[in-house]
Amino acid sequence: MLRIYNTLSRKIEEFKPIDKDKVSIYTCGPTVYREVHIGNFRTYITSDLLRRVLMYNGYRVLYIKNITDVGHMRNIGTGHHGSTGSPQVEQIDPIIEEAIKMEKTPEEIADHFTKIYLEDEKKLNILPATVYPKASENIKEMIEIIKVLLKKGFAYEVDGTVYFDVKKFKNYGKLSGNTLSKMDNLLKAVRVSLETDKKDSADFALWKKAEKERLMKWDSPWGLGFPGWHIECSAMSIKYLGDTFDIHTGGEDLIFPHHEDEIAQSEAATGSKFVNYWVHAGHLLVNEEKMSRSKRNIYTISDLEKKGFDPLSFRYLTLTIHYRSKMNFTFKALKGAQTALNHLREIVSTYDTPKIGCAEYEEKFLNAINDDLNIPQALSIVWDLVKSDYPMRAKAESLFKFDKVLGLDLENAKNYIKKEEEKIPENIQKLVEERNELRKKKRYHLADQVRHKIKKLGYEIQDNEDGTTSVERIK
Repeated sequence: MLRIYNTLSRKIEEFKPIDKDKVSIYTCGPTVYREVHIGNFRTYITSDLLRRVLMYNGYRVLYIKNITDVGHMRNIGTGHHGSTGSPQVEQIDPIIEEAIKMEKTPEEIADHFTKIYLEDEKKLNILPATVYPKASENIKEMIEIIKVLLKKGFAYEVDGTVYFDVKKFKNYGKLSGNTLSKMDNLLKAVRVSLETDKKDSADFALWKKAEKERLMKWDSPWGLGFPGWHIECSAMSIKYLGDTFDIHTGGEDLIFPHHEDEIAQSEAATGSKFVNYWVHAGHLLVNEEKMSRSKRNIYTISDLEKKGFDPLSFRYLTLTIHYRSKMNFTFKALKGAQTALNHLREIVSTYDTPKIGCAEYEEKFLNAINDDLNIPQALSIVWDLVKSDYPMRAKAESLFKFDKVLGLDLENAKNYIKKEEEKIPENIQKLVEERNELRKKKRYHLADQVRHKIKKLGYEIQDNEDGTTSVERIK
């Protein structure tokens, strides 16, 4: 029985779905104005692992991941002065900004980066969502929810912009702890905005009046405008999963204000509990620092590939850290993950046809993954099985079963090894073969000389415990 940490209750709970055999999950997907970075993919891999664990336990999973192809920022800042007397400038809308820079329409920018995102998902072996709803195709649903909130008195309109009245929702803050009684902390966490016409600084926009020159805008009962950030996910999750569903996932950076505001507007509109279990992945740091463009430490999947790494080595690396812990990314760690993954592939490629698994290890694996997704422990069990005395066929049967959760594509291990061999130049391969022959003849001194020669040519040899030899380009 799966037990999972629920951010809402702040404790590990036994998972009990609404429907006996089916689980409904919603994941906050990418905003498609540039390539998605590895910090976001750490979160998406966590959601993928949760989904795979549920499937491993026999559940059918309805999995929704939205595509935010609608910007929710203003086009430009203004010189309007707030209470402090200093100009307040709101961030330029990233999708529109990228469109202007690339001399394309916002729709073209969104389509381009959506395709790249879906390709990156495949490279990381993330299972495709059941549906990828786009924000731009669900404006009508957003408007309907806003109309309900206005009718119920949870929202108010000011000159074409509609705000959610936070103080009208008494349970505000139950997810993040930023309750109305802690208003001072709440206000510090709210984004600086040029919106000075709100009743309260904590109120958030459901619908924003469009500037005249804005490229992305829609007609509404309140005039031309565009949706706020939070309403998008409420509309799309309710549309596909109903007023109440099982699990909502995302990065811990979304707990406040995004997920807190989703809860408020959804429950105010429907009168029902929005989500039963909230599952959040921890932050990803790079060399112990927060990712930022100024530090030039933001990496994408294509960046990793350019440095010679297999995207699945990044997936492997994420498996070594518990999903709720902070993950510190370094290229040294990634290189270690790639070496370990390649070694696992080499071992698996020698296995016979799978037959009759190892019950002892399968029980341990199931207990690990059901213990709040203890994937690092599950991965340790994989290596224990590999080193065990069980027959190869039995190992293969259990390993391929485990891989339905891990997602390392082990059944195609031989194909990856072949690709790696194809990358090694012929002269290096010949030197490796020459060294192997010298070692067989116990002429170790000469074998070491060949090894040094290979290293000077930019390649490193790794002799593994099981007698296999791997070759990698020195990065």
